[in-house]
Amino acid sequence: MTAKSAPTCKIFSFQDYRATPDPIFEVNPACLQPCAVPIVIDNGSFQTRAGWACTADELSAPLLQFKTVAARSRGAARSETQIGNDISNLEPLRWLLKSQFDRNVVVNFEIQELMFDYIFMHLGIGTEGSVDHPVVLTEAPCNPLHCRQMMSELLFECYRVPQVSYGVDALYSLYHNRIKQGVEPPHTGVVISSGYHCSHILPVINGRLDAENCKRVNVGGSQAASYLQRLLQLKYPGHLAAVTLTRMEELLHEHSYTALDYQEELEKWRSAEFYEQQVHRLQLPYSAKLLGGSLSAEERQERRAQQLRRLQEVNARRREEKLQQDQERLDTLLSVQELWEDGQLEQFHRRLVELNMDSAEELQSYISKLSLAVEQGRQHTLHSDTADSKTEMSELEEGDGVTEIEPELTEDSAEGEKPLNTVQPVFNMAEYHQLFVGTERLRVPEVLFQPSLIGEEQMGLMETLQYVLDRYTPEQQEALVSGVFLTGGNMQYPGMKERVERELLAMRPFQSHFQASVASRPALDAWHGARDWALRSEPGGEGWVSRQDYEEKGGEYLSEHWASNASVSVRIARPLGRASELLPAGPPLAPAPAPAAAGAAADVTMVTLPPQPQVPSVTGQ
Repeated sequence: MTAKSAPTCKIFSFQDYRATPDPIFEVNPACLQPCAVPIVIDNGSFQTRAGWACTADELSAPLLQFKTVAARSRGAARSETQIGNDISNLEPLRWLLKSQFDRNVVVNFEIQELMFDYIFMHLGIGTEGSVDHPVVLTEAPCNPLHCRQMMSELLFECYRVPQVSYGVDALYSLYHNRIKQGVEPPHTGVVISSGYHCSHILPVINGRLDAENCKRVNVGGSQAASYLQRLLQLKYPGHLAAVTLTRMEELLHEHSYTALDYQEELEKWRSAEFYEQQVHRLQLPYSAKLLGGSLSAEERQERRAQQLRRLQEVNARRREEKLQQDQERLDTLLSVQELWEDGQLEQFHRRLVELNMDSAEELQSYISKLSLAVEQGRQHTLHSDTADSKTEMSELEEGDGVTEIEPELTEDSAEGEKPLNTVQPVFNMAEYHQLFVGTERLRVPEVLFQPSLIGEEQMGLMETLQYVLDRYTPEQQEALVSGVFLTGGNMQYPGMKERVERELLAMRPFQSHFQASVASRPALDAWHGARDWALRSEPGGEGWVSRQDYEEKGGEYLSEHWASNASVSVRIARPLGRASELLPAGPPLAPAPAPAAAGAAADVTMVTLPPQPQVPSVTGQ
C-alpha cells in the first residue's frame, strides 16, 4: 500500500505588468490609396483601442491598446501629461489619474481631447491642423445627445475630420461574431454587455436596437476589483500596501471564476481537502535576508562576543560619566559646608537657597549619600564583572537612548544565553508574504448577479434580463432568448456562459428553447466589429455623419446603421420675448379669436431629423 501524496499547493506570482511607451507608427501606404482609410477607435472606459479599417494583414489588429487614463499634476503644462502606456506603473500616480468617463459616458472632453491627440500622433497622422481620415467611434448605449454633440464638435471643429460614424461597442461585437459564423444581418437577440463601470441588457429586434427597453446595471469590473481589494485588505491587514488595485485587477482576470450554483459552491469550500486543492496562493515580493539567517554557528558566536564587548564599553563609559557628575556635585556641597565651618553664615544660607535645601542637617545628609555613591562607583569601576551579561543588559535597558546605538543587542544577547544545540523554530518568510485566495475567487464575480454583496440596491444581470423580457410578447421573448450574446471584458470569467444558461433555464417556461454564446474575444471584438462595419460601408453612405450634416443639423445628429443608437427627434422651444417686444406700439388691439387646435403649438420649432423607426414585430431570427 502506498501512502497518499499530499495535495500540491498552487503558488502563483503577481506579474506586476509594466507598460512600455507606444511607438509612433508611420501611415501604411495602403491606408492612403485609393482614398483615405477610416480610423477605428474603440473608446472604452477601461482600455482604448485604435487602428485602421484596412484590408492589409498587418493592420487587421489594433495598433494601439492602452488604459484610458491620464496623469497630470495641477498646474502642469499640457505637454507634461502622461497618457495610457506612458505611465509604466499606475500605483504611484493613482491619486493623479483622470479619465474622461463618468460611468460609461464621456463627460470630460478636455481629457478626451488629450486621448485623441495621443491616438492621432502615434498612428502617424502628419497633416497639420486636421485629420483627413474618417473616424469610426464607439459610444455608450443610449448616449445622451449633449455628449454626442460635444464629441462631434470636438472632432469636426478641433480636428476637422471629414466624416464620423458612431456605434455601440456591444453591437459591433455582436456584428463581428455573427459575421464570423456566416450569419448576415439583421439579427434578433439579447446582448449582455459588462464592462469596467457598468453592464447593459440590450435587446436587438430585426437588426435594430430597441433603445426604449435597454437597461443598465451599475456594476462592472471596477466595482469587482474594489470589492476584492477590500476583502483581501481585511483578511491581511499586515499587507495593506501590497494589496494594490492593479494587482487586484490581475488577480480578478487570471484567478476568478463564476460559480454555477453560488451556495452549493460555497459549501464545497468548507471541505479542507477541496480548499487545499482549489486555493490559489499569490506570492508577494519580499526580502529573503533575515537577521543572522545566513551565518554559521561560529560566526554568530563571534558576533555576539563583539556585541557584548561593545555593550561593556558603553556601560563603562556611562559609569565614568555618572561618577564624574557625582564627584562634581560632591565638591559643590563640600564647598558650601566649608562656608558653615568658616562662620560665613550669610553666604552659607544664600547657597542653601540656591541648592533648594532648608538646613545644614539636610546638606550633611546629601554629602554622606554622595560620598558613599562616589566610593561605590570607584570600586565598581575597578572590580567590574565583565562576565555577568545579565547585569550588563539590565543596566543597558535602564539607560536612556543607549539602546538606539545597537538595536540588535537585546535579541542577540538573549539568544546567546541559550545552548547552541537548541533547535529553534524556523519562520517561513515566504509563506508570511502569501495571499491565500479561496472563496474570493467566486465571491467577487458573483456581484454581477447579486449586487447586494457590495451594497448596491439594484437587480443583478439575470433579474434585469427577466424584467426586459417581460416587456415583450411571448413570441418576441422566444426569438430574443434564442440568441443571448455575452460580450465585454467583464464576461471573461470561466463558467460565465454556463451560469447564464442555468439562470435562463430557471426563468424560462418549461420546455422553452434558448441559446447563449460568448464573444470569441470579449474585450477586443468591439474594435474588430467596428472595423468590419467600416470595411463594408463606404464613407458618405448610411451611418456616416459628414461635416455638412454637422453644420446643417447640429452636433446631436446621428445617421443610423445596424450597430448604432437610435436617432431621436429634438424639440426646441422658442424663447418668449417681453410683452413690449411682442406687441407693436399703438392703440390696443381687439382680442383675436382662439387659435385652432392645429396651431396651438406655434411657439415650438421642430428640428427635422430622421424619424426613429418603430420596433417591428419579430418574424424570425
